[in-house]
Amino acid sequence: TATVVFLLLLLSTTCKAHLSSTFYDQNCPNGLSTIRNAIRTAVSRERRMAASLIRLHFHDCFVQGCDASILLEDGERNAVQNKGSARGYEVIDSAKAQVEKICPGVVSCADILAVAARDASVAVGGPSWSVKLGRRDSTTASSSLAEQELPRFTDGLDSLISRFATKGLSARDMVALSGSHTLGQAQCSSFRGRIYNNASDIDVGFASTRKRRCPATTGKPGDSNLAPLDLVTPNSFDNNYFKNLLRKKGLLQSDQILFSGGSTDSIVSEYSRSPATFKSDFASAMIKMGDIGPLTGSAGQIRRICSAIN
Repeated sequence: TATVVFLLLLLSTTCKAHLSSTFYDQNCPNGLSTIRNAIRTAVSRERRMAASLIRLHFHDCFVQGCDASILLEDGERNAVQNKGSARGYEVIDSAKAQVEKICPGVVSCADILAVAARDASVAVGGPSWSVKLGRRDSTTASSSLAEQELPRFTDGLDSLISRFATKGLSARDMVALSGSHTLGQAQCSSFRGRIYNNASDIDVGFASTRKRRCPATTGKPGDSNLAPLDLVTPNSFDNNYFKNLLRKKGLLQSDQILFSGGSTDSIVSEYSRSPATFKSDFASAMIKMGDIGPLTGSAGQIRRICSAIN
């Protein structure tokens, strides 16, 4: 009967939408170790790349779900939150090329991004987690959608909490994920306002140190000068990011806002005291983030080259 057929269809689509950590065990058994080696090589060449790869996965998942849309040329890459700051595309391209050699047309760019984020975390002493796989790649990307959906460094706490909530992530997930700023660097243009506004939520000594390499006016050569997001151990995955916030030494406005008398202060304090809690919450939040709106089954495609549709 029609009802039975409909139910069977419904069952098959819900099963399809289920990601699994064993997705490539049969059809590309060496895929994951190939990606891992590519990521390890890239991070040993440049430690900062670990942060960039984690951020790339995050910026992918927040726009249209985890579908590798950020890797397509001329789309999300041009959004203000990505242009000139999102990086690591060539590392993903290289991992993809190596995987294509052994299993052509099998492993999606979206899955490579998800695996790369985990492998990058491990490469700098961060937690590991079991990455669920089976995502497919989108055939569209939109810079205007990215500008709408991605957090900005000027966002207030309520705005950040609601952006994450829209994606099914709690305030705790948001604070844990922000902890990836224990790694990486930011450009002067993204923290200039904070170090020059003489606000009460910034340590004076910290601000003056940062001013040395970040001129007060835009358009000067120093605009793209970098500063570490965690001034203590910028190349190691640890909980110093949270300790910095307690001392009013968060580099970005969106970092310090997590510890500024609001609802997330207690989570920041907890993570500053317990690196183990932070690491396990970070791993759980990354798994949840990887579940945002994936394309599965016959949706999308498996791109042969990550920057272009087939």
